[in-house]
Amino acid sequence: MEIAVDDLSGPEIARFLDEHIRELRSVSPPESKHALDLHALRRYDVTFWSARDEDGTLVGCGALKWLDEEHAEIKSMRTAGGRKRSGVASFVLTHLIEEARRMGYRRLSLETGTAEFFAPARALYEKFGFEPCEPFADYRTDPLSTFMTRGI
Repeated sequence: MEIAVDDLSGPEIARFLDEHIRELRSVSPPESKHALDLHALRRYDVTFWSARDEDGTLVGCGALKWLDEEHAEIKSMRTAGGRKRSGVASFVLTHLIEEARRMGYRRLSLETGTAEFFAPARALYEKFGFEPCEPFADYRTDPLSTFMTRGI
């Protein structure tokens, strides 16, 4: 697998992220949906990476959103449907942690859902040392959200 910064200009990544948003909308009500759309991912405070197989197939993605000089948020973690449980998410998350460290961040946080649909994501983050925390940044307490953080 290879991972690289993506400028989000291609139709393939636009479709991939549209599927992500539609899937999340199907399991979370609008007031508990915190996924960034394509426009929001193009902001100056977000760096976005796409992961591809050796043949160029898009298999996953992830982003870091600047919160302050020492704190970033993980956003838009997604694995292609046919590649779940194949190591893509671990590959992307490892890269995000390494990049956050390289960028000088000292803390990474994230928000994910509490529904059973999100159990694999929560397990992945726990495996990588993320622990439950209080809402951060502009988030508010939400029974449908799990907030996690770790130092790096």
